[in-house]
Amino acid sequence: MELSIIVPTFNEAPNIAEFVRRTEAACLGIDAEIVFVDDFHDATPQAILNVASGSAMPVRLIHREVPTGGLSGAVIAGIRSSEAVYALVMDGDLQHPPEMIPVILARLQESGADVVVASRYCVNGGSAAGLSNGTRRLVSSGSTLLTRSLFPVRLKECSDPMTGFFGFRRSTVQVDCLKPTGFKILLEILARNSLRVVEVPFIFGERFAGESKATLGEGMRFIRQLGSLRFGRIASFGLVGAIGAVLNLLIMGVLVFAEVHYVTAAVIAAETTILTNFLMQERMVFHADRDKAHPIRRRFLQSFGFNNVDAAARLPVLWALVEYGGMASLVAQAGTLAVAFLLRYLFHARVVYGVAHASPVFQAAVHQSRFGVIPVPRRQQADMPPA
Repeated sequence: MELSIIVPTFNEAPNIAEFVRRTEAACLGIDAEIVFVDDFHDATPQAILNVASGSAMPVRLIHREVPTGGLSGAVIAGIRSSEAVYALVMDGDLQHPPEMIPVILARLQESGADVVVASRYCVNGGSAAGLSNGTRRLVSSGSTLLTRSLFPVRLKECSDPMTGFFGFRRSTVQVDCLKPTGFKILLEILARNSLRVVEVPFIFGERFAGESKATLGEGMRFIRQLGSLRFGRIASFGLVGAIGAVLNLLIMGVLVFAEVHYVTAAVIAAETTILTNFLMQERMVFHADRDKAHPIRRRFLQSFGFNNVDAAARLPVLWALVEYGGMASLVAQAGTLAVAFLLRYLFHARVVYGVAHASPVFQAAVHQSRFGVIPVPRRQQADMPPA
């Protein structure tokens, strides 16, 4: 097949029929398929099945019971399922006009580029007019400016790394290197792969139906993604550790001020921050590794046990620094926390969140229970076995 059009959906049922109709019209003469990847339990899957049964082009539905990685994870699931030469990613709400599909494909074929980006900010006619208000336009342009400043080399040829509308040669993108999270899959692809990029302008349209999925939570995930891509996971771990260290010192300071012995205060502060650090690590640092790691109960016990051993090992050092070194207890505590940082990171990355070893049968069972693929045949090929 020449082209797979990958469309991540989340509560988009009212848009499906119009999207398929316009995509069919745009793709006349192109050997293409539509791959919907749906992450929500609503009417969208049934709407896709209803429309696809009468479609003149192949339509497939992947419904993810466990939507790991958000929209980016959905796109990667679609890429993995494709055997086409080219893949094209777009939204299903018609803000990305299907009429641009043959334009992007032709540019891929003619230019020899690895990626063709449909850009809202291309000087030759792009527009972000479809963003709902001035605030969203300001956030979008500000985020784009920040992102390009952090990746000046990889994004040199890309004016709109935040777009979700782009095509690429499937063979050039190393999917296994991607660590999806949130909305910005193009940024993930360009930051982790050295690719030749060209652009075509497009006008970002109004939503056909429904509401935007952009939220404050998605904004926070974007910031986390930027930090991880630019500075690596150890930076996120360091941020969590810094927050935990400040909390540790605050708790200890309050207790020492209340005339609790500094050793007792250090134990209480350590136990409290061991719990809070684990919760922050789960959400902010190792979120993408949780599905491949051991169950959460085992992760917590491993983390809790190691951190308690670490805290117990630091107590004699703290005592010696205060009693024999003459250091202030808070200064000594801060020093011991800093020294133990790298060891804690290595243990959590390699052991707590390392890949769990499971039998092939078990892994296959988990895969089938979490990742359902529903093929939908062409109207005139209903008697063919599912792909």
